Formats: sequence, C-alpha cells, structure tokens
Amino acid sequence: MPFGFYIIMAAQFFSALADNALLIVAIAALREMHAPSAYEPLLKTFFTVSYVALAAFVGAFADSMPKWRVMFISNTIKIVGCGMMFFGAHPLLAYAVVGLGAAAYSPAKYGILTEYLPHRQLVVANGWIEGLTVCAIILGVVIGGALIQPAIAYKLLSLDFPVIYTGIDSVGEMALCFVGVFYILASIFNLYIPETGVDHKALHKNPWYLIREFNHCLSLLWRDRLGQISLAVTTLFWGAGATLQFIVIKWAEVSLQLDLSKSSMLQGVVALGVALGAVGAARMITLRKSVRVIPLGIAMGLIVLVMNFVHFVWLAVPLLVIIGALSGYFVVPMNALLQHRGHILMGAGHSIAVQNFNENLSILMMTGIYYLMVKVDLSIYWVITLFGLFVSGSMLLVKRRHEANQRRHDDVIHLDDSSSH
Repeated sequence: MPFGFYIIMAAQFFSALADNALLIVAIAALREMHAPSAYEPLLKTFFTVSYVALAAFVGAFADSMPKWRVMFISNTIKIVGCGMMFFGAHPLLAYAVVGLGAAAYSPAKYGILTEYLPHRQLVVANGWIEGLTVCAIILGVVIGGALIQPAIAYKLLSLDFPVIYTGIDSVGEMALCFVGVFYILASIFNLYIPETGVDHKALHKNPWYLIREFNHCLSLLWRDRLGQISLAVTTLFWGAGATLQFIVIKWAEVSLQLDLSKSSMLQGVVALGVALGAVGAARMITLRKSVRVIPLGIAMGLIVLVMNFVHFVWLAVPLLVIIGALSGYFVVPMNALLQHRGHILMGAGHSIAVQNFNENLSILMMTGIYYLMVKVDLSIYWVITLFGLFVSGSMLLVKRRHEANQRRHDDVIHLDDSSSH
C-alpha cells in the first residue's frame, strides 16, 4: 500500500476513536441529568439524522474539492459539537452537531479510497479501514468507559499543573477534553493526506438540482443487479450494528449485572470480533467472490439468539466475538463491492452519499423501534429474540433476491446465445 493510505488510516482512526468515546460520555451525561433511559438510543438517532437529511448535498460537497479538505472541515464541525457539550449544551443537541460533521466526513473518507487505490486493492483497503475503525471503536468505548469510571476519573481530575489553571472541575468536562484532543489529532493527519489528482466537480448552487441528481443516483444503484444486493446487506448491517450497541449495554446490565463502564467494554468485545472478521475477509475474499458471504449474515442473526441463555461474562465474551467476527467477515466484501459499483456508476462521493442515506435511514428506523420497545418496557430477552430473527429473515430475503437476479442474468445470456445461432 502507498504511504498516503496509512495517513488516511490514522486520520480515520482518531476520528472514529473520538466518536465512540463521546457516545459513552454522552450516555453518562444523560444519566447524570436523570434523563429517561429511552433517551440513550436517541443519541444515535440525533447523530444519524444529518446523514439522511443532507444525503443529497454531502456527496456533491465531497466531490467538489480535495477529500483531505472535506475531512478537515468535517472534523472541525465535530470539535464544535464536542465543545458545545463541554459548555453545557444538551447531549442530544451536541451529538447531533457531531453527526453533522460525520455526515460530511463519510463520503470523503470512503471516496478517497476509490480515487487513491486501484479497484483490485479495494477489498484489502476496506478490510484494513474497517479493522482499524473497529479497533478505534474498541479503544473508544474502553476509553469512554474508563474516563467516566470514578476511580480513574478522580485521579485524572486531581492532577495539578504548575502555573496552569485548567478550570476543569467535573468528570464530564475532563472526559470531553480527552475526546477533543482525539478530534484535533485526526484534523492534523487530515492536513497530510495526499492529493489524488482526480478532477473535482464545482458544487452546484441549485439545491433542487442536487436533490434530483441524488434521486437519480439512488435509483441507479438500487436498479443495479450487484449494487442492490451489496446496498441491501450494508444497509441492514449498519442498522443492526447501531441497535446492537444499545442492546449489548442493556443486556449486560440485566443479564450480567454490569454497570455502564463495564458493559460499554463489552461493545468493544463485539468490535474486536468485527476486526477479526474484517481482516479475515481482506485476506480470503476477492471482489469477484464477495456475494458468497451472504449466508454468514443469516448465521449471525441466529447466533444472536444465544445471548438469551448467557448469564456469565466468561461465556458472553466469546459469544460476542463470534457475532462480531461473522458480521465483519460478511460486511467488508459487500462494502468493497458497493464502492466499486458506485464508483463505476456515479463517482465516489455520490456513491458513498447514497450508501450513507440508506444505511443511516436503517439506523434511524431500527434505533427508533428499539426506543419504542424500551419505552413500553419490553423485556430485553424479547428484544434480542425479535432482533435476531429480523436479521436472519432479512438476510435470507437478500440471498433469494440475489439468486433470482443470477437466474435472470443466466436466462439473458442463454437467450443471447440462442439468437446468435
């Protein structure tokens, strides 16, 4: 891999690290305010609403200038959101601003891969990016959990610097300062991302034009025989993954009797599994063979049901690693295939914006349904059962759709061969 790829990875690592540490700090802030428990999944809802609302614009924005500049601007917006929470803004509002930065960041983050690397390296690159992002998620939730743990937090707060008065007096303020440093490190790496030499389209000033163009790209990708399959899989994966974050925290509290700090670390265990699966997929699955991993999505949903019968941490850890590994192994090739098809059909930024729209609409819907389940006090065991069956059933439908597409494609080839005789 060229050296610039490692700069891209470093920038992505620190940005993702900060996003995930901030989620745990924001959950702790809500609990300190004695906000209703149903507000916690709403953090993800507020974070992702920008991905959906601004999907028609962020892709065009990402394609209008060098990707490093888009990533730098986006990280600056994230720093503003983090600062808002530091100065007392409601965690839901502040996290929504961070989500605005993330929505603009994502098309550039993935789009630069298709500009910078040949398509034969996309699965490997995605494996590394997803693996590293998952490492950032692991460290992010662990660091977020550690920063709010009283024993560690009060030791950090008690540190005094000669001559310097920081004015940081609470656990929340101290945690947010650490998160802010991670965002600043990401911004520094953004400045050293190389130019790709790709021509940039001037950003169209008519918003209706951008909306029409986005709708055209959306329908183009959903009509594509391979694009629709990879888009369906990644859409389901990210909606399920976001919901699973909150399910694991609630399940760990109810079934394993763990507090927020320890249960957030179990999210890191799932993420470790995703990293292992992602690296395995990068080594073993080529772009041409990517659709063969779909049955693993069905298996993952069924294995989630086993969570209902686990009440010990020593059993929970390997189970969550397996769930994560299966999801990482099937989503990385699908992600690479989707990026490749999108880049061919419409360009990198527009393609990633379409992907983000679908995936984050899925996150909004699935975390919204989870919010309603929590609000009506549905047992976490029922939530897990419905979640696992939904994932398996949806992946089975995607598998059948792909098989139907293959049959139609084979029929067309057969007809073409017949007509040539």
